[in-house]
Amino acid sequence: MKFGVFQVSRKGGREKNEDRMGYCYTRDSALFALADGMGGHPEGEMAAQIALQTLASLFQASAKPRIADPMVFLREGVLAAHQQLLNYAAERKLDDTPRTTIVACITQGGQAFWAHCGDSRLYWVRSGELVARTRDHSYIELQEALGRQADRVNRNVLFTCLGSPGRPMIDIQGPLPLTVGDRLLLCSDGLWSQVTDHSIVEQISARELHDAVPDLVEAALRQGGAKSDNVTVLAVEWEGEDPAEVAETERLSTRNLGESAFATTIQSSLLEQLERRSEMTDAEIDRQVDEINATIRRTKKKV
Repeated sequence: MKFGVFQVSRKGGREKNEDRMGYCYTRDSALFALADGMGGHPEGEMAAQIALQTLASLFQASAKPRIADPMVFLREGVLAAHQQLLNYAAERKLDDTPRTTIVACITQGGQAFWAHCGDSRLYWVRSGELVARTRDHSYIELQEALGRQADRVNRNVLFTCLGSPGRPMIDIQGPLPLTVGDRLLLCSDGLWSQVTDHSIVEQISARELHDAVPDLVEAALRQGGAKSDNVTVLAVEWEGEDPAEVAETERLSTRNLGESAFATTIQSSLLEQLERRSEMTDAEIDRQVDEINATIRRTKKKV
């Protein structure tokens, strides 16, 4: 399995950046995920990070070296992340639960599978055309689907997310066959709310990802002005499967490859974010990391 990836996150005019992103992979499967912690609720940045680390932990436990059923994994993984947030709030006796949107994609066997909850999006682009994109769990998208005009007051209201009191709504797609050169773009609403779908498709089709993605992010920040939302993008170019590697993978498919065959950008991201909290002591940072890992282990036993 071969792919190229480029990711960037920029703080807009908000007090802090509550977006998180990352990816994990074995030689035969990859998980890409992005979460946008929701303002108006406590610890949005921690909500996003817990959601991603929960998925990463479950991926590491399940990808041996492939995920047996990616669609089941995505549904159960996102629900596990939701439960993690409820546990986190309960253990700290928070008045409100940290909340986040999420979009996650698995690629394996030349196919893509994805899930989302909220308004973080995935775009799938092939040969300059938009093949598919996720539909936000928002009032405006619901009204448009029904052929109605959304009013200005409620147009950006979400009706589901992770961490809310009720069971989250999760949309899942797949399996969908990938072609060499296909590009998958995961992004927070800080991008798509300021840059049109047409511009996104045009830019990532015509240019290399390492050039197109930063320019899209800069354009969104400029358009948003002084009160711009944070903008986060993770983009993937599918480079295909090596036939020799596929044959070898099938021969070894029942072998447990162990942790050495797993790589992730998500765990390091957690530690970096916690360490940037200058007001926390080393002991407090260690305690918080231990508590998050403990709740992840409990969730893994339930799934």
